Amino acid sequence: MNIPLRQYWRLLRNYLQDQRRKLVLLAFLLLLGIALQLWNPQIVRNFIDSALQPDVSVSYLIGSALLFIVIALMNQITSVSASYLGEQIGWGATNGLRSDLAKHCLNLDQSFHKETTSGEMIQRIDGDVNALSNFFSSFVFVLIANLLLIMGVLALLFRENLYLGIGMSGFVLLSLFVLQRIRAKYTPVWVKLSEVQAEFYGFLGEHLAGTEDTRANGASGYVMHRFHQLLKKRFPIIFKASLGGYSMWVSTIFMFSLGRSMALLFCGYLWATGSMSLGTIYLVFTYTELLNHPLEQIRNQIQDLQNADASIIRVNQLFETQTALKEPAAPLRLPEGALSVKFTDVSFAYKGDDREDVLQHVDFELHPGQVLGLLGRTGSSKSTLARLLVRFYDTGAGSISLNGTDIRDVALSDLRSRIAMVTQNIQLFQASVRDNLTLYDKSVSDERLYDILTELGLRYWVDSLEEGLDTLLVSGVGLSAGEAQLLAFARAFLSEPDLVILDEASSRLDPATETQIEQAIDKLLAGRTAIIIAHRLSTINRADNILILDAGAPVEFGPRSDLAASPESRLYKLLQTGAGEVLV
Repeated sequence: MNIPLRQYWRLLRNYLQDQRRKLVLLAFLLLLGIALQLWNPQIVRNFIDSALQPDVSVSYLIGSALLFIVIALMNQITSVSASYLGEQIGWGATNGLRSDLAKHCLNLDQSFHKETTSGEMIQRIDGDVNALSNFFSSFVFVLIANLLLIMGVLALLFRENLYLGIGMSGFVLLSLFVLQRIRAKYTPVWVKLSEVQAEFYGFLGEHLAGTEDTRANGASGYVMHRFHQLLKKRFPIIFKASLGGYSMWVSTIFMFSLGRSMALLFCGYLWATGSMSLGTIYLVFTYTELLNHPLEQIRNQIQDLQNADASIIRVNQLFETQTALKEPAAPLRLPEGALSVKFTDVSFAYKGDDREDVLQHVDFELHPGQVLGLLGRTGSSKSTLARLLVRFYDTGAGSISLNGTDIRDVALSDLRSRIAMVTQNIQLFQASVRDNLTLYDKSVSDERLYDILTELGLRYWVDSLEEGLDTLLVSGVGLSAGEAQLLAFARAFLSEPDLVILDEASSRLDPATETQIEQAIDKLLAGRTAIIIAHRLSTINRADNILILDAGAPVEFGPRSDLAASPESRLYKLLQTGAGEVLV
């Protein structure tokens, strides 16, 4: 599996261009380290040969030893500095990539998120990007530095002896060739490993989040069985991927040991014939030993590149995944104030759903400031209609317009800033009460928050917390389902929308709390258009119009007062029979 060089270059260019100064400093440190590594063996060679001379002065030898120590210390300082700088560069680049991936995923439509588990997304955004850390921080520079170090060592060996230089050059070229062949063979395995890891963590995240349901329904046995199945699936792939790394390690160790042994045998022959000094033999030994370090680093770099190849492929696949929700080329602005809503022959089916459309030929119009009561049995696609209105999905057929403007001609950010949606499933974040209310908007004052909480009857609860608005919510711990839903109402108040959608928004409230919040809902809906989705008919008493869906198709639409008074209407029959108190 070969990746075009332009993909490597594009990633490096995009995420390293803001760190040019650090890159220049890193390159300088690496080149300085090469020079120091090549210089020190020359000092030792000179020390040994000088020490064997009868007339050498002690002060000269001490000076050589001190110079050796200084160079060694400089080399260590240079190495540590280069490693530290490389880590900074790597983290800066990978954090930028994580940010872009997270932003890209947030902009994808709901069909993508419906088909992708949270665990898989964590693996894609964090796990795959982690594998690119070394690629960004040092791959190119360290690879070039190691190649330069190898070339420097070989050049100095050529200077000492032509045949010695030729022999060691052959071993180096053979080692690089073998490493590249192993890399090419095992890259697909690393891609497969990344996919299996994503599947495993997706399963793990999903079932850890649903621990209560799993235990309550006796599904622990199935979960553990599936867990062990995934472990069995991972093991042979991990084993094969590890085998690639071990193959690189064994091959470089074997070839290097063989090459060094032959070089020392050759040096022994030259020393026996008087053609080489003892200091030069040490020099050759040190340089052949020094060759092992860059070859080992290149081996590690190639292993990292295997991981990077797999990660780059998966990262690019994620970037290439495009949302089905296209932003308009010339977005239109919605007028201020309450919005009118019009559905014109709207039909819709979820992606990959072989069944018939879940919404079929929906037509209705809601004037500014009116309230629509949306009724229907479970599975009649009431929530789907709401999702289309906030454009989580695009209609399959027909159109939806607000104040006469097709919602596909409005920028998504503008559209969603004008609509507030409160559902029965409330997402609370591991953050302070304040951040859970404002969704991290620092411009909202505490006074504004307290006013809204007082209106909703939640002020007493916040005041009871030890740290008030600064209290940390840990996955909603400390909140009842009703309190969480009240917080969702507070979020809707804060957004000051022009269209409000309440999707079973009071389903978790006890009658006393529901009565308490009725006045707050009246304030929320005052002067605004609203759609109230409900099972219980008592929750849509404030509706101006009623729309009843059955299996995704509209079966009745009209003014609530007219339908309630007409014996022929479905709403009238539900009210008369009493079965309409709860639609099941």
